Amino acid sequence: MNTKLNLSINSERLLNRIQQLGKTGRGNDNKLSRVAASDADKAGRDQLVTWIKEAGLEVEIDKIGNIFGIWYSTQNRNEAPILLGSHIDTVINAGIYDGCYGVIAGLEVIKTLQEAGFVPTRPIAVAAFTNEEGVRYAPDMMGSLVFAGGLSVDEALATVGIDGTILGEELKRIGYAGTKEPGFLKPQSYIELHVEQGPILDKVGTPIGAVEDLQGISWQRVTIEGVANHAGTTPTDMRRDAGLAAARVITYLRDRANASNGKTVATVGTIEFKPNAVNVIPSLATFTVDLRNPNEKKLQEEEQALANYLKELAALEKVSINSEQLVRFQPVTFDENIVRLVEEVASEHGLQSRRMTSGAGQDAQMIARVCPSAMIFVPSVDGISHNPKEFTAEPDLVAGANVLLDLVAKLTEAE
Repeated sequence: MNTKLNLSINSERLLNRIQQLGKTGRGNDNKLSRVAASDADKAGRDQLVTWIKEAGLEVEIDKIGNIFGIWYSTQNRNEAPILLGSHIDTVINAGIYDGCYGVIAGLEVIKTLQEAGFVPTRPIAVAAFTNEEGVRYAPDMMGSLVFAGGLSVDEALATVGIDGTILGEELKRIGYAGTKEPGFLKPQSYIELHVEQGPILDKVGTPIGAVEDLQGISWQRVTIEGVANHAGTTPTDMRRDAGLAAARVITYLRDRANASNGKTVATVGTIEFKPNAVNVIPSLATFTVDLRNPNEKKLQEEEQALANYLKELAALEKVSINSEQLVRFQPVTFDENIVRLVEEVASEHGLQSRRMTSGAGQDAQMIARVCPSAMIFVPSVDGISHNPKEFTAEPDLVAGANVLLDLVAKLTEAE
């Protein structure tokens, strides 16, 4: 591929749109909470569709609410498109970059190529996938999962949210229940530009991450049943303490992760005791376990090690332990040719890059099921994400978008 453009994205337009989209969905407290299929999500979607139409792209919305802006020409309408994008839904009290940067940068790449008179040999499209965050409706990455055929659209639309609403009804209410069948668009490749959401690039001073794989994710809910009793009168060696057993699991998971040379991460993110009284030994502990590893075999080993430990612990502490699988996604290896091309383009721009693993779930892991896919990371200051303090410096945002621009041009192999 010898395509080399002397083009740059319109940095002012890119940065202004990130800020403008970040203003939609803010409540009276000024907190950004644009959760899926909410009124706030509608406001963000409406703004994005306005920009897509201004670019002269064809707007398509599928039945799960995924939004596509497609740049066709008369010569390439029958070719498979290069798909760019991410998501614009957010967590509660979010920052403005996660997901949104990839969608706006994808649109900016198309605008820049249009304005330069560039004629791609295949269509270029930008997508905003529904409910990537999974805050209101489970599972997360839902829109891209349905698009890739991993979940039926009917099942997804019937999902009941944490507020009792039904996703399909809410998409109709906000005007984004589309008519296209998910997967109607068959991409030739998919590229997702994203802020890292971790501290590595920021700490090592590298501006571009060429993401070569994505961690597998295993979520479980563990329930430990013991016996409630008086905190002052029950000797410790006579206790069946569900709280103590939970604590042992937490420290066990940390020790396993520390022994993995950084490959495994393990998190207990929620925990609840009953009766939850200061002077009563817990009779019940319920908590979640988040296990991640980029190697499927290793992830299975960690799951089995935990299962074995829970059996041993139940006998040792005289408690009953049950585990329920909540989510299970296999690790994803991204397309080597695209990853290598990201490195090549970064080098042409005089930017250092490094190969990376995505520790967070991303739409790209779903789309990788149906076409060659990869991701580009730019630094997140201090690794902060899902937080209003989430921040990526403007030069890094612009640099990432320019790498995406040249990457897309190379992938189209325009004459």
